[in-house]
This record gives sequence, structure tokens and C-alpha cells, in this order.
Amino acid sequence: MLLGTTLSNKVLLENNLSTNSGCYKFLTKVVKEAYHPEAPDSNLFKPTSVMALFTPEEDTSLILIQKADIEGYPWRNQMAFPGGNCDPEDLNRETTALRELREEMGIPSEEVELIGSIGHFQTINSKDIEAFLGIWKKIGDIDFNFKNIVFDKSEIARVFKIPLKHLIEVHKSKNFIGRLPTLYELTYPYQNVVIWGVTAKIIHHLMEIIISNTTLDCHFVN
Repeated sequence: MLLGTTLSNKVLLENNLSTNSGCYKFLTKVVKEAYHPEAPDSNLFKPTSVMALFTPEEDTSLILIQKADIEGYPWRNQMAFPGGNCDPEDLNRETTALRELREEMGIPSEEVELIGSIGHFQTINSKDIEAFLGIWKKIGDIDFNFKNIVFDKSEIARVFKIPLKHLIEVHKSKNFIGRLPTLYELTYPYQNVVIWGVTAKIIHHLMEIIISNTTLDCHFVN
């Protein structure tokens, strides 16, 4: 059963975004005004897209997935954002991110408040990932096992809701502010998993643009 947005959920969403409007405005302002990594030569990289999706709860979190534990799978057990390769039928990279989110996690575009692109990030296997930022409009008791999400088990082993406060604390404690660490140093541990690689690079950029705007009113930055 895929997710549905009921009338009561819509009312709760409006109330929540009204209560938490400072954060919504904050994220929109940060994304629109910040510098983001530009696209590389399209002839050298394969285009892919991912969706960095926030939950709109008071304890704002990012939704990440752990890739399936499959022999020979290049992303085996890695932490990532929902996403994938661009199809010829996709109108643009944004369409790719929303389509992959629906295919992998059953979250339709109607439940996503899209904020915008936060730039391009390249992998060692010549993929150019454009990362998009959005807010999931789904309201309710979202448990850490995400039992209310029907995700693609052929690609995803687990779904995580990682508090943004935790990522900011890690970013600060490892002295990542104002510098891009090496691939081996750039990690974000959480519970029994570690975020690294291009996903960590995306999070690093996101943390940098959030932390640099701490004067704005948003509870998760304080």
C-alpha cells in the first residue's frame, strides 16, 4: 500500500509548516542564495539525480537509505539518498529525482514540497549526481523502521531518519566547517552505520550552507 495524503494529514501539514515556517523559509532562502557546485562536462559523466528529503517535524530529519546487501552490487550496504540514473523519458534532472523517489520508496511527487537543487557532485565511477532538496509532506508518527513505507527491497535494505541536529553536531565536532576533508576523513557516523563517499559530500555541502546562515531563525541550527 503506497502512501496517501488524507485530509487530516493536509490539515496537520498546514499547521506544522505554519508552526515551523521559520525553518521552511530558512531552507528556501539558503538554497536559493547559496553557491552550489556547478555541472561538469556532460560528455564525461553519466547524469543521475537524488532527493535529499526532510521531514517537517519539530525534530527535523533527513531521510536516507542503506543500499541492499547484494553480492556484486557497486553500492552494496552504502548509505545514500533515494535516486538513480536519468531516463530518456525524464523531462529534466528534477523529474528523475522525483521519479526515483516514487519508484524506490513509494513517495509520490504530490507529497514533496520541492525546494530546489543544491548542486552537482561527481562519483569515482564517472557519475554526475545532481542533488535536490525537498520536504516530505507526510505527517504522522514516522517510526525509525519506516514500516509505513513500501520500499524496493531489491535496492534498499533499510531506511533511516537522521536528525539534522545530529549531522550538524558531527560536522562541527570534526572541524569540517570551512573546509572539504579528504575522502577518508569525510564521514558522518550515525548509530551502527557510517555515511561516506559522495553522499557525505552532499551532506557536507548542505551543512556548510546551513551553518553559515545561523543568524536566521530556525530551531535546528541553534
